[in-house]
Amino acid sequence: MNYIEQAYKGHTKFWMFIFTSAAISGVFIYNIMAYFTTDPQDLEAVYDLMASLHPLVNLSINLLPFVFLLGALFFLVRFLHERSLTSLTTSRKKIDWARFRFSFLLVTTISLVGFALSYFADPSQYILQFDWFKFSMLLLVSLALFPFQIGLEEYLFRGYLMQHIGIIASNKWFPLLFTSVFFGLAHSANPEVAELGMITMAFYIGTGLFLGICTLMDEGIELALGFHLGNNLLAALLVTADYSALKTDAVFKLAGESQTTSLFDIIGPLLIYYPILLIVFSKKYGWTKWQNRLFGKVVKPETI
Repeated sequence: MNYIEQAYKGHTKFWMFIFTSAAISGVFIYNIMAYFTTDPQDLEAVYDLMASLHPLVNLSINLLPFVFLLGALFFLVRFLHERSLTSLTTSRKKIDWARFRFSFLLVTTISLVGFALSYFADPSQYILQFDWFKFSMLLLVSLALFPFQIGLEEYLFRGYLMQHIGIIASNKWFPLLFTSVFFGLAHSANPEVAELGMITMAFYIGTGLFLGICTLMDEGIELALGFHLGNNLLAALLVTADYSALKTDAVFKLAGESQTTSLFDIIGPLLIYYPILLIVFSKKYGWTKWQNRLFGKVVKPETI
């Protein structure tokens, strides 16, 4: 059984899918609707209010809901759908944490090297704001809460929705496309979008597409979990900016004149960084049959 077909290991009644999806993704749907229907001045006021809070308070307010949402998703999958959490994570007999560690270390290494090159090329782009006590508190809160945030997003988008939409559509390309777009739209209310423009949505949707490809090609979300956690931790700990969704007491802050983003800064990772990662993953884990894994049909197994 491939990854999407793992959904057949539990109850797949349509009303269960609708109930679980609405209960867990409702907050994302609300944010999307609020962003596109709220007056821009009101949105700006909300952003200003969040910015006025202490960075750790702001971070905690944003991340704490994911603790309860992830717990609720696990509860519904386990007791409503009567499925194991392993089947929600991977098609392997057990979760491959070595894959998670490799992906996490790879993205953090590449990101740190990339930042170092950028910093030494033009140090004026960054302001050193390191404070040992503030950073220590930020590190503790980040390590405690970010796993729930990335866990909810991966288990919801690349896990639950990918699998159940896949068995409804009976193919792999539609859930890949749907979850990628939904993942992007779920970030539409982030201040970066208001500050940098709707082109930022291309980055979020492209990131969802990259993570979805990793999931389908690798038959599990271990690589996506590792990438997402490494990326978000560094985003919180290494560099912050006034327009960031989560302004933090990171080591560095973007200088005022550096808070403009070119088209290449947004599209570049989609065209260069993500393809390189896909090549590395494919070589390490021997990915083959790309067409079938990304565009093949989903068929209910005769025996489960």
